Amino acid sequence: MLPSSEHPQARSGRVVVIGGGIAGLAAAHRLATSGARVTLLEATDRLGGKLRAGEIAGAPVDLGAESMLARRPEAVALARAVGLGDRLRAPATTTASVWTRDALRPMPKGHVMGVPGSPDALSGLLSAEGIARIGRERELPPAELGDDVAVGGFVAERLGREVVDRLVEPLLGGVYAGDAYRISMRAAVPALFDAARAAGGNLLDGVREVQRRAAERQDTGPVFMGLDGGIGTFPPAVADAVRAAGGEILTGTPVLGLTHGTDGWRIRTDERELTADGIVLATPAWSASALLADAAPAAAAELARVEYASMALVTLAFRSADTAALPAGSGFLVPPVDGRTIKASTFSAQKWGWVADSAPGLFLLRTSVGRYGEEEQLDREDDDLVAASLKDLSEATGLSARPVATEVTRWIGGLPQYPVGHLDRVARIRDAVAALPGLRVCGAAYDGVGIPACIGSGRRAADEIVATAPLVQGTVRDGRE
Repeated sequence: MLPSSEHPQARSGRVVVIGGGIAGLAAAHRLATSGARVTLLEATDRLGGKLRAGEIAGAPVDLGAESMLARRPEAVALARAVGLGDRLRAPATTTASVWTRDALRPMPKGHVMGVPGSPDALSGLLSAEGIARIGRERELPPAELGDDVAVGGFVAERLGREVVDRLVEPLLGGVYAGDAYRISMRAAVPALFDAARAAGGNLLDGVREVQRRAAERQDTGPVFMGLDGGIGTFPPAVADAVRAAGGEILTGTPVLGLTHGTDGWRIRTDERELTADGIVLATPAWSASALLADAAPAAAAELARVEYASMALVTLAFRSADTAALPAGSGFLVPPVDGRTIKASTFSAQKWGWVADSAPGLFLLRTSVGRYGEEEQLDREDDDLVAASLKDLSEATGLSARPVATEVTRWIGGLPQYPVGHLDRVARIRDAVAALPGLRVCGAAYDGVGIPACIGSGRRAADEIVATAPLVQGTVRDGRE
């Protein structure tokens, strides 16, 4: 719990958080530890959203997100606040490859989301002409980025299409399951956008500036962190901390409608009606749009335009003795231009020490399938997705063994897309919502799809709720009424 000098402490007022993903849980935790009376409503029977713990062949495994960015502080800080500090783990290896041009090739160092700072160490990944094209960027005239630009189009213009197709696309695809030629550079790679704009559009100079700033900050710790037992254990720990602080959590409780009157907000579920002074709406954009259709039609219309991509994770358990063909490292990415089914594979047993320790004699790995515009992949039967994954794994690594267990997890509409203009849309949504007394929105659709970004979004929404009337009545700031 943060001291009162860091955020306000509410002593009265009820807040309802709608949505039990990590953003909603983070908002509920922030509110409950600030002293507000909190009720969290989750439509499904499970908390955590895309953070999901599971099991395969008797071994624990993540069936959703399996790591969190450690260079942003929000996720690691919340994990420590809810008692998981001693279970934070850095990856055992971060060495990854790119499966392209029919071979596994080392992922080069010194890039920013696949955009290189120089043409060095790209042999094999790119053709000789593609490498030479990077070196000719300084011959190009300055470029005006304007308010926003698509990552793929701008990088292709400055460094050549090969950089996009074989480096940027697989990395952005792993984060957003999206199309680099649609994704907003300002939203997805803001540090590079700002640095490149300051450098007159020169991307190589922009990458070096981002790296220089990182060196100044002495970003020497792990880039990513996981949890012993899996990231899927994070949501239950946050939920337990919310309950310990006096909060109420109800699962299997979809919200059917919201109305605002002189006595505050009314939240209608299929079993009862709740009243609240504040609401944090932490649902996907389409759900938020439906709930705000009457109260904030302008925000609802913008939210309805947010598109989502679907994907599937195929988790495979092999006998360790059968996996000698697998290379060292954490796994590999697959550029869509190569026409494979899978877009990545993570060698979980090599990436995370806790996975290897919890499954002696087994080797766990997973593949991911599905990008924006490839929803038909999710219509395939489980056995078909497993077979396609095994075929690609065999061609990439030589692995010929049959798994002893498999698990297919579909995330339908799991990843919001951030096209050019996304941040302007978010600003319009927040401006429209700000006119509603005591209501804020948060989640992956707004400020970033990663775990720290979602937690930061939830904390921001909670702090703004506490700071607005009528919750400001009876609120303590720095020990003063």
